[in-house]
Amino acid sequence: MKPLAFTVLRQLSSDEFRSGEQIARELNISRASVWQALRDLDRHGIRLFRLAGRGYRLAEPLHWLDAAAVESALGDKAALFDLEVMETAASSNSILMQKAALGAGHGSCIAVELQTGGRGRRGRTWHASLGGSLTFSLLWRFNQGASYLSGLSLAVGVALMRALHQAGISTARLKWPNDVLHENSKLAGILIELQGDMLGPSAAVIGIGLNLKLSDQARENIDQAAIDLAALAPDLPTRSQLLALILGHLGDVLQQFEAHGFAALREEWSRHHAYHQQPVRMLMPDGSTHHGTVSGVADDGALLVRDADGERRFTSGEVSMRSDA
Repeated sequence: MKPLAFTVLRQLSSDEFRSGEQIARELNISRASVWQALRDLDRHGIRLFRLAGRGYRLAEPLHWLDAAAVESALGDKAALFDLEVMETAASSNSILMQKAALGAGHGSCIAVELQTGGRGRRGRTWHASLGGSLTFSLLWRFNQGASYLSGLSLAVGVALMRALHQAGISTARLKWPNDVLHENSKLAGILIELQGDMLGPSAAVIGIGLNLKLSDQARENIDQAAIDLAALAPDLPTRSQLLALILGHLGDVLQQFEAHGFAALREEWSRHHAYHQQPVRMLMPDGSTHHGTVSGVADDGALLVRDADGERRFTSGEVSMRSDA
């Protein structure tokens, strides 16, 4: 999606029609440029009403991210973050990983209006639509080494649960190690990438993708059951308010994690685990499966699964978990 399309879209609302001539005059471009900018928006999840003689109107309102609004909503916690809002990017994680390697500061955060190549765990693609998703990445630097960061994705899950509960979404659950579910449908995902030495210091780029209102196009591209916040609650905060809410809880949780590790958050995480004490099937790298019942998580974030032979530990880098109920 080209920059001009964002500029033209910002001139539109869902309340009234605006003519191409009026938009062209205000932006000092041609009417043909306006028409070109608004072509093929369906594939980005944007529906327009077009009416001859009256112009264009959004079928539904677009809530743009506003860095100033996020900072205001964060209050005193705004000092923890350095937020940049980008119109479009392939992957906020990839950009922030590059910036981290070049010395980007602790608390750097990139939020993207439209992410076109978002990445999930194990090489999956995160599909997003303009205004229908919240996708952002946060750089957090630790004095400890990378080995200390075991369980970080689970800690981030705790922050998401706190934020969602505050937003009125009480039915969300966590799936080890990095997903948020409603029943068996995915609501949000976490991707963490690390830099640094095993003995420290280290840095984590924490990527979060949250479905707000999935477009038909996005649903067609997703290869697993998915759900959005719009299906769970009629009155949601704006995207800027929701980003501030999540960042505020992330700041609290990450400071707690740095001081005490995942052990301090383990019980809270377990209370939200969708498959706690449930039968599961673990998919191994060689294609084999392991069946058992989840007995909990360890202080380092490893999943504990019990079968007839006893309890076994699983780490997130080697397996995927599925319900076996």
